[in-house]
Amino acid sequence: MKGLSVLFLILCIVFFLMLGISIIVYIIAFYSPNGKQNDDYNLPPMSDELRVMSMKLVRELNERPFERVTIRSYDGKTLAGRLYKGVENAPVHIGFHGYRGTPSRDISGGADLYLSLGHNLLLIEERAHKSSEGHTITFGIRERQDCLSWIRFVNARFGENTPVMINGISMGAATVLMASELELPGNVRGIIADAPYSSPEKIIASVVGTLRLPLKPAMFFLKLSARLFGGFTLNGASAEEAVKHTQVPILIIHGEADDFVPCEMSRAIYNSNPKMIEFHTFPGAGHGLSFLVDRPRYEAIAKAFILRCLGPQQAEESEI
Repeated sequence: MKGLSVLFLILCIVFFLMLGISIIVYIIAFYSPNGKQNDDYNLPPMSDELRVMSMKLVRELNERPFERVTIRSYDGKTLAGRLYKGVENAPVHIGFHGYRGTPSRDISGGADLYLSLGHNLLLIEERAHKSSEGHTITFGIRERQDCLSWIRFVNARFGENTPVMINGISMGAATVLMASELELPGNVRGIIADAPYSSPEKIIASVVGTLRLPLKPAMFFLKLSARLFGGFTLNGASAEEAVKHTQVPILIIHGEADDFVPCEMSRAIYNSNPKMIEFHTFPGAGHGLSFLVDRPRYEAIAKAFILRCLGPQQAEESEI
C-alpha cells in the first residue's frame, strides 16, 4: 500500500508539473492579452530611418476617416474592423495583420497603395487582437475561417460582383494563404501575402530553434497546450499545402534578411504551386519590412499584380 501511495504521489506531481508547464507555454505562445500588442506604435526592431517612415504611415492611416464594422465569427465571437471607403463601385481589399500586431502598424504601407488606387479597404482586427473577441491566437487555423466570414460581409455590403482582394502580412499572410483552399466566392480575384510562414507547426518549431530550446520537449508542450487550452491542433492547417488547391492567383513577397520567418518558407509555398503563385524577394529587408526598404519596387510589383487580377476594365478605372 505504501508503494502505491508513493507512486500515486509521484504521478500527481508529474501531472500537475506538466499542467503547470502547459499553462505557461499557452500564455507565452497562444494567449492574447491587452497591452503593448494593441499599441500601433509598438514597432518591431528596425533602423531609425525605417522607424520614422513607419510611424508616419501609421499616423497618416489613423488620421483617415473610417467606419467601424463588426461581424459574428463562425464560432460566435464578435470581430471588428475598420472600413476605409474608396470611389463608387471600386474593388475591396481585406487586410489581415500579423501575430500580436495591429492593422495600422502592420498594413499601413499597403493601405496607402490600395487607397491611392481609389479602392475600398477593410482592415480587420484578428480574433484575440484589439477590440475583437477571443483570447487564443491559433496562427491562422481558425483565423482562415474568419477570412471567409469577412469576405461574406463584404459581399453583403458591396454586392457579390464587387472584386475582392485579400491581403496579409506575417501571420495574416499565412492566414489568407490557408484560406485559399476554402470555397472562396468567385469575386475573390487575388491574394497578396507578405512574409508568410509555411505552417503554424513549422514556424513555431523554427522559433523554438532560434531560442535554442530542446525541440522535442518544447513542441510536445506547445502541442499539448494548444490542444488543452486553445482547443486546436498545430497541424490543423498549412499554407504550403493549401495553395496546392487554390484557384486564385497569389503574390508572395518576402524579405531576404527576415530573421523571424525564414524566406525559405515562402519559397517552399511558391514551389507548391508555381503556376498560380508569383514570388518576389527583397534583399536587405527584415520581417515584414520589404515595403519600407524598397517602396517603389514593392508598389510596382503589387500594383501590377492587382491590376492584372482585376482585369482591363477595373485596371483602367483604378488608374483614372
